[in-house]
Amino acid sequence: MTRSTPRLFCFGLGFSALALARRRRDDGWRVAGTTRDPAKVERLAGEGIESFLFDAGRPLEEAAAALAGTTHLLASAPPGAGGDPVLAAHGAAIAALPELAWVGYLSTTGVYGDRGGGWVDEASSLTPSGERGRRRVEAEAAWLALHRDQGAPVHLFRLAGIYGPGRSQLDSVAAGTARRIVKPGQVFSRIHVEDIATVLEASMARPNPGAAYNVCDEEAADPAEVVAFAAALLGLPAPPALPFESAELSPMGRSFYDDNKRVSNRRIKEELGVRLRYPDYRAGLKALAAQR
Repeated sequence: MTRSTPRLFCFGLGFSALALARRRRDDGWRVAGTTRDPAKVERLAGEGIESFLFDAGRPLEEAAAALAGTTHLLASAPPGAGGDPVLAAHGAAIAALPELAWVGYLSTTGVYGDRGGGWVDEASSLTPSGERGRRRVEAEAAWLALHRDQGAPVHLFRLAGIYGPGRSQLDSVAAGTARRIVKPGQVFSRIHVEDIATVLEASMARPNPGAAYNVCDEEAADPAEVVAFAAALLGLPAPPALPFESAELSPMGRSFYDDNKRVSNRRIKEELGVRLRYPDYRAGLKALAAQR
């Protein structure tokens, strides 16, 4: 490979980032990134993905060498109480990369907070309901500051609930851990992991630094309805309906029900030309069921 070959570096080679990394690798790109798990370094090397250890409070060793040649950079590490860990450790180094053409930061639609089932788009105010959402808003602002103040070509991607192979209601139903919690009027937006990769690739092809994009499918849906559909696909009875008030959820689980909104994905279609492969949860779950 020549030095002109694009290089993608992912801070956080998790579920979403790996979907993109594997596609870019298959396109002939050089691909690298970070993990917190030393055992994962060897496994990723077996896939042709170079990886380095990184975590909050544990910056890259020899960062200049690890980042050298990066043309495209994706950050998916969640912010902590101290802010965004990538920017804290390596923001200046990222902004100084001479060949950097695109930066993507994976945020969440949680930045919009609760809208009582109403619609939001990228121009909607950011009014998060809880601490995790507030940290995301602050992290978004910090990444946009890197664009504004140092010229880094940053793009924000606000992801809805992510599902895909090994991580969907099919898996929880099959494992007997799914709960069909009923809260009248509650809806969540979702996105298949492969459609996330499609959106990111489309943005790379049409960069617009400073832009934010909602990444979700066409249909916000009742979570109880999704569980029932997954059970039907597997030929299993749906878990019994459980009223939200008596569900005895953990604080984390309950927090997901604090927000009730419908998220518009118009911008990814109109600006990036994206056509989702899985435009609703039914299409996505049917495809996953066929792969089982």
